[in-house]
Formats: sequence, structure tokens, C-alpha cells
Amino acid sequence: MPGPTPNVDGDDAPSDDSDDGVRIDMISGARMEGLTGMEKIRLILDGVRDGNIVILEQGLSPDEESKLIEVTMTEISPDDFTGIEIETYPKAEAGDQSFLDKLMGRNSTQKLTVIGPANQIETLHKDENLISTLVSRK
Repeated sequence: MPGPTPNVDGDDAPSDDSDDGVRIDMISGARMEGLTGMEKIRLILDGVRDGNIVILEQGLSPDEESKLIEVTMTEISPDDFTGIEIETYPKAEAGDQSFLDKLMGRNSTQKLTVIGPANQIETLHKDENLISTLVSRK
């Protein structure tokens, strides 16, 4: 009985055939914690440029989100990259923040953020409990 056929590249890694569906990268807060702002932005944009939907367990700070939009605008090209669509669950109310966060004047980044290619993701509905999105293939 013949064994599995290796990829064209000769390795045994699964092929990355984007015609099979939409790839979703779910990035934990722990993974993002050790990165600088620009490293986070590069990680997100590299995934989205590859056509992936990126979901962040913990959202970006307002400064990082602004920088993400700024960097995205500089990389848009009509034939290659149409930009991003970004949706974030609202931040917790001030009463839900920890005492230490309030004392230090820190905003909580405990929010879920969904980022994807602008030509593939369309937000259908958003409220404080739900983000409903239609994701299409290119």
C-alpha cells in the first residue's frame, strides 16, 4: 500500500492551498505581550497581506491601532493590497477595570480584535456582544 505523497517542495508539511478556505490566525495575548508596537503591526499586516483573517485575543492600544492604520495606508496598492478591515469589541466599562489600572491611569486592552483584508471581510453587524462578519474568498 503506497504511503502519502510528499508536497512538490519535497517536505512533509501540509500544503497551504488557499482555495480550500479562509485561514484564521488567532494570536494569544501572551504572544503579543513580548512584542514592540511595530513588531505587532508587522505580524498583523504580514498575515493580512497573505489573505488571512487575524484575531487578537487582546486588542491593540489606541496608539498601536493608529499606527497600524497609518502603516496600512502607506502599503496600499490597487493590484496587490487593498487595505484592512478592523473591528474591535468595545473596551470594558471603567467600573470593570482593576483598581491598579484605575490608579495608574491605564486603559484596559482586554478586548477582542478582528482584522482582515478589506476585499474579503465585510462587517454585517456589530454591538457590545457580537461582531458578525461575512468573509469571502478573493
